[in-house]
Amino acid sequence: MLRSSRKTILIIAAAVIIVVAAVYLIVGPLGNGTGGGGAPAGGGEAGGLAPYANGAMANFKQEVPAKPVPDLAFKDGDGKDVRLSDFRGKLILLNLWATWCVPCREEMPALNRLQAAKGSDRFQVLALSVDLNGHDLARSFLAEVKADHIALYNDPTARASFTMKAFGLPTTVLVSPNGKEVGRLVGPAQWDGPEAQALIEAALKAYPPR
Repeated sequence: MLRSSRKTILIIAAAVIIVVAAVYLIVGPLGNGTGGGGAPAGGGEAGGLAPYANGAMANFKQEVPAKPVPDLAFKDGDGKDVRLSDFRGKLILLNLWATWCVPCREEMPALNRLQAAKGSDRFQVLALSVDLNGHDLARSFLAEVKADHIALYNDPTARASFTMKAFGLPTTVLVSPNGKEVGRLVGPAQWDGPEAQALIEAALKAYPPR
């Protein structure tokens, strides 16, 4: 009976060792790389922005891997045709908003301050109004809230919302210099706060402008 029990224990122990070894070979050591379900080590496409999705940026959801963004068509402040691809080479914070959207109106001053603080040839806040034929409405509102660092862009067809699958406004999409969505935040946010600036700085490192 004793020998039988020892034999059973040895068989179970051997089976456990085989299973553990198989798991190690398949997914690698736990807690390293992608093992254990965590974000892969390192930056770039693998991640690196998730740790910055806290506080005012808690609703920011990173897209891993980053996915191509449709080449949206819209109008600039002079009524000229513009495409999203015209902004390639810099990190873009694409904010879809409308004058009839109360939360959009409330967060615009913060977006303006973010552009004032971080705007450069490496980064730009692109606030795109989706008011139907609302070029003048958007211009008046930006002037009203003194958004003097935000350039006027309007999609008079409002197709951008559907194309970007922005089923709620405001929706803000972080677009890499090569035209890919690296994450989005649905709803208003404190874009001029320290969490937002830390997120932008991390994105500039993970997706360096070209």
